[in-house]
Amino acid sequence: MTSPLRILFMGTPDFAVPSLQALLDGPDQVVAVVCQPDKKKGRGRKLQPPPVKVTATEAGLSVLQPDNIKTDVFFKQVEEIAPDLIVVVAYGKILPASLLRLPPMGAINVHGSLLPKYRGAAPIQWAVLNGEKESGVTIMQLDEGMDTGDILYPVAIPIEKDDTAGTLFDKLAHLGGRTLAKAVELMKLGQLSPIPQDNTKASHAPMLSKAQGHIDWQQTAESIHCIIRGLDPWPSAYGFLNDKRFRFFAPELVAKSSTEAPGTVCQADAQGLLIATGSDYLRIREIQPEGKKRMSVQACLCGTTIVPGDLFT
Repeated sequence: MTSPLRILFMGTPDFAVPSLQALLDGPDQVVAVVCQPDKKKGRGRKLQPPPVKVTATEAGLSVLQPDNIKTDVFFKQVEEIAPDLIVVVAYGKILPASLLRLPPMGAINVHGSLLPKYRGAAPIQWAVLNGEKESGVTIMQLDEGMDTGDILYPVAIPIEKDDTAGTLFDKLAHLGGRTLAKAVELMKLGQLSPIPQDNTKASHAPMLSKAQGHIDWQQTAESIHCIIRGLDPWPSAYGFLNDKRFRFFAPELVAKSSTEAPGTVCQADAQGLLIATGSDYLRIREIQPEGKKRMSVQACLCGTTIVPGDLFT
């Protein structure tokens, strides 16, 4: 029987919480947690702890929140903790070589894509934006690059036609926790074989910007369908009507060749807005008018006039 590992967990947002919880529920010992500093949020601009800190604090764990992980002070703190393994999940910074070499078993990462595809900050969103049919998580050995380390344990799941970046995020976060637990178990047994990534198949998944959400209705309905889902919940896809911004959600493909100008509203009823695109139609079932909350199109039409012939730009 293998002895429990001393694990230092490094993570910050919601995505990392299921992985931390999986380790807490397992046979190994999470000796400390490292996350990004608290940030001011909301209208009151009050300091809010990151989700990982909340979970760690509730579990009675020691939490470190350094502004800089490349200092001698932080290195000595980790050295004193003496972890056997560092687990990193969406921490937000690239670890220096000194930290990677410190634990006997090195450092591993839970990444939200099937590497080498979608290296970078927004792998989940870009998989949906690009119309991928599957995604997954990859447990990888960390090196000094951006998601370039050896693949240890990948697990794939399908991307459903109605999946958004938000729903896929939740699925992969929980899959990440289950996969991490299994990978650590296999590591302890010496049953994981590192596989170098094929850099020729790598793709980059950069941070998203609000400007990416402005829909070009000349694109195909299928492309816009992916854009709306990939940018849901943030930064969201949008268009303008009478100089007012409308954000779009819950799209549905309608496979019928469109003859109207792209962006034209062809139907507006309880079923949604049927809008012409560069190819086929798109039905929008949920919408957020400027200054209001997200709602069904049916609810929106009760207080906002949108009629066939209107043109979204």
